[in-house]
Amino acid sequence: MPDQENAAPVQEDDAPVEVTVEDSSQVQVPPSLIDQVIGQEHAVEVIRKAAIQRRHVMMIGSPGTGKSMLAKAMAELLPKEEMQDILVYPNSDDPNNPIVRTVPAGRGKQIVAAHKAEAKKKIQFRNTLLMLLLIGILGYAFIQGQWLMGILAAAFVFMALRYATPREESMIPKLIVSNDSTTTAPFIDATGSHAGALLGDVRHDPFQSGGLETPSHDRVEAGAIHRAHKGVLFIDEINTLTPHSQQNLLTALQEGEFPITGQSERSSGAMVRTEPVPCKFIMVAAGNLDAIQGMHPALRSRIRGYGYEVYMSETMPDTPENREKFIRFVAQEVRNDGKIPHFDRSAIEEVIREARRRSNRKGHLTLKLRDMGGLIRVAGDLARQEGAEMTTAEHVIAAKKTARSIEDQVSDEYIRRSREYELTVVEGTRVGRVNGLAVMGSDSGSVLPIMAEVTPAQGASGTVIATGMLKEIAQESIKNVSAILKKFTGKDIKNMDIHIQFIGTYGGVEGDSASISVATAVISAIENIPVRQDIAMTGSLSVRGDVLPVGGVTFKIEAAAKAGIRTVLIPRANLDDVLIEERYRSMVTIIPVDYIDDVLTIALVPDNREGFLNKLRRMATTPSGTFLDGTGIPTSPA
Repeated sequence: MPDQENAAPVQEDDAPVEVTVEDSSQVQVPPSLIDQVIGQEHAVEVIRKAAIQRRHVMMIGSPGTGKSMLAKAMAELLPKEEMQDILVYPNSDDPNNPIVRTVPAGRGKQIVAAHKAEAKKKIQFRNTLLMLLLIGILGYAFIQGQWLMGILAAAFVFMALRYATPREESMIPKLIVSNDSTTTAPFIDATGSHAGALLGDVRHDPFQSGGLETPSHDRVEAGAIHRAHKGVLFIDEINTLTPHSQQNLLTALQEGEFPITGQSERSSGAMVRTEPVPCKFIMVAAGNLDAIQGMHPALRSRIRGYGYEVYMSETMPDTPENREKFIRFVAQEVRNDGKIPHFDRSAIEEVIREARRRSNRKGHLTLKLRDMGGLIRVAGDLARQEGAEMTTAEHVIAAKKTARSIEDQVSDEYIRRSREYELTVVEGTRVGRVNGLAVMGSDSGSVLPIMAEVTPAQGASGTVIATGMLKEIAQESIKNVSAILKKFTGKDIKNMDIHIQFIGTYGGVEGDSASISVATAVISAIENIPVRQDIAMTGSLSVRGDVLPVGGVTFKIEAAAKAGIRTVLIPRANLDDVLIEERYRSMVTIIPVDYIDDVLTIALVPDNREGFLNKLRRMATTPSGTFLDGTGIPTSPA
């Protein structure tokens, strides 16, 4: 069984970074977007195929892994087609059913300009005739000496002709989609669009009569699906669209055209419905894993039946080839920003080390590149503030302290307050109290105190009561811990109620990484054995007592170090995942464990340690078919 002498050294990844350039200005950035995507080889291959065959694509993965960039790249890759402008004309037979026409790109503006010029000529000719008529009336009145009658007659004629003659400008078609300056297929980002912005709408007209109303066709507005005609329509977090919008989107995908009508039944536009408007677009949908549950089943079926589904990678292997790609990513971010200095060799090395750390996985680099891009820009801002010609490793290290996530800042504040109010105890021993560890967000950890108490059963049989807003997986992990309790205490727990409390879990607890903490706290309470408070622990448990790997060990260890905890127990399988920052390396000792009895040996402080260890050895070697009676003495089934 491990002890402090078996502690694993706390160290950074020793694999060399091997930066082959002096600074990022020497790196060649590919001109096309598709070649700038790194670490998503499968997704890139799918996008290339989908662009050639004009297939729909759904990309599922964590934010910041390149989904929108791939969608833009797809628009660049689409075969060059004859782009079109879309015009809406008035309908003399039914004003509420405007006519839709398509023309080659660039012709739309010419047609509208020609109609405006023709209308202007007619208006000028009509005004000239009206002016001559009024002059004639006033001249005749002057000759007859009837000034008052002449003025009244001129005013009557002017008003009559003003409202009786047709309005030439109302006959001018409206250009709702223009592609005159488009050299590639259009890319329309419709993320978060409401129904009107996505499907098109008809503007409200407060003046609906008396010759002051706006013509119906002039109030028609194209939606994102129409502006994406012959291009790419990108919708991220597609599950946030209403079922009604998703159903209409499915119709547009199937038909390749969709009429524009008012999206509010209270608007005057609700009576207006155009002829079908072309919308033959390529659908690129994106979202997190939960987006699948929120999608309209028929919409997802349409994408799967006529396209591809892609899961975005979150990490890539830490190989020399991939490190070269990451160096290129640094150069791309610097050049795209345009306001920060290039990164020297030391800064690039520090960025790659941080990419290893944020991957939360041994031998890998993170592909959550939006977050890494934020770090690069903050480091560049610091260098520019100092007037430095190059961004150095010192700037990157300072940026990591400045560009911390909200969760990391909240975690630090919680640790400070919990120490102030003695919610987090890091010295001495306590019965039934264990310092667990948890992850907040995706890049910060926190200390999670767990307390346990045992009381006589109040009902027919004992129960395990866990509080702290535990979610489904966490609740199931508590049930698994019950099997461990029966084996390692040797007591009949049906005669006792076991109370487990997670302290300060206002956002709830998800996952099973607190399993060894719960088991240790409950065994301490049952056996009345104190637990060392200078130790924190994380790890899942199997029902046979194996300590299983968990996520976020790096951030959990750093949180323990910030709280003043000196020793951290982690699953042995996670040992290579530990990539903590330099400032924490001397603050904590990491001990890998394989079984729950390893955890109990280190964490519990019994009065008779030798007898306790003998009991653990006996319990650990008890065959699974052996039962324990209420005295704790192993017995075989009759």
